[in-house]
Amino acid sequence: MTEYVPVTGPMTASQRFWRGLGYLLGGLPLAIVAFVIAVAGFAAGVGTIVVWLGLPILAGTLRASRGLAGVERRGAEWATGRPLPPHHYRETRGRGIGRLFSMLADPQSWRDLLHAVVAFPVRLAMFVIAVVWTVGGLGSVLYVTWEWSLPRGDGDGGLFWLIFGYQFRLGEIVLNTALGVIMVATAPLVIRGLVAARAGLARGLLTNQTAALRARAAQLESSRRAAVQAEAQTLRRLERDIHDGPQQRLVRLNMDLEAVARRLDDNPDKARPLVAEALTQSREALDELRALSRGIAPPILADRGLGPALAAAAARCPVEVSLDVALPHGQRLAAAVENTAYFVVTEALTNVAKHANASLVTVMVSADGSRVLVQVRDNGRGGAHLGKGHGLAGLADRLATVEGVLDVVSPPGGPTVLTAEIPLRGVGDDR
Repeated sequence: MTEYVPVTGPMTASQRFWRGLGYLLGGLPLAIVAFVIAVAGFAAGVGTIVVWLGLPILAGTLRASRGLAGVERRGAEWATGRPLPPHHYRETRGRGIGRLFSMLADPQSWRDLLHAVVAFPVRLAMFVIAVVWTVGGLGSVLYVTWEWSLPRGDGDGGLFWLIFGYQFRLGEIVLNTALGVIMVATAPLVIRGLVAARAGLARGLLTNQTAALRARAAQLESSRRAAVQAEAQTLRRLERDIHDGPQQRLVRLNMDLEAVARRLDDNPDKARPLVAEALTQSREALDELRALSRGIAPPILADRGLGPALAAAAARCPVEVSLDVALPHGQRLAAAVENTAYFVVTEALTNVAKHANASLVTVMVSADGSRVLVQVRDNGRGGAHLGKGHGLAGLADRLATVEGVLDVVSPPGGPTVLTAEIPLRGVGDDR
């Protein structure tokens, strides 16, 4: 789904007129290109579909119509100053012929193709009306300055002659000038009406709010499932880490303390080594609990932000880490975004340390107005993938909870490049 935002603030009457005129005049070249591509591509695709050549032709035609439809949407928003309703293109799936069929099964692409055909005569008529009403009206206002150059004869007459049946030069000038004044005065209303009609056609064929809302609901449902799955995986991993680490040390600590309690009365000297061992076990258990808490939500992340937290994580990594964090100075991101970016980097560093056999990891984090981009690159042996049951699958699920995406490029022999995009729009700050 694509959401559009207003491309301009409130417009003055002059801005609305000139933008509308530019929108109408520029629509004819766009209409010709779109019409020729749609008609020629559809005809060629249908005519050769029996030999399978038509499939890529039709798919290419739909793709071109889709791009031209995007230009029309942006033009309509620019001219009207208001966003169009959302639209939705189905995600292309499969490979080869299956991918072509997937492209042909997208309803919105066919609506784009239909718009290219239907809009051609509409745009042509609007182009003619806009030119005649503005240029013709201005020419009529200035009729007195150029009427002397018109050839005159006994059988020739102008507008006054057509209406009243006889020639009268002064009447001809007055009538044409008055008509031009009316046309120029009403030109903003005419242009506005033409723009509204053309934008209405785009709204009717190039948008589909119902399909977009259904796709959005499906996306949110998928994000909810991913969030539940990621949370469950995190809890299972935390339970396993606590069981294998601090819990075992606490059991050992309890046994040592019981032994100390038994020997304090009869043999205090033998109790002293047990006390020292108990202190060692307690310190190690505390260190492991602190390490686990850093993996969940380290205090430095909440207190000082993403940059210092990643620097601390990089310092703990057994592999050499080159860290480049380019975030807005003095500005904190939403807590959900910072937590997700931190989790992506720490999980990636953990995977590199365990499996990649790498000597260097490069971590780059940057942000613009719409997203945070996280890239982790290592010079290890490669072979990482997003298959189920692997750590990267859980990472993708975690990103899906904030509508982020994960891309992994890891050919055998390396290098491995993990790229995560975390959107900023719609992610609230619950700090």
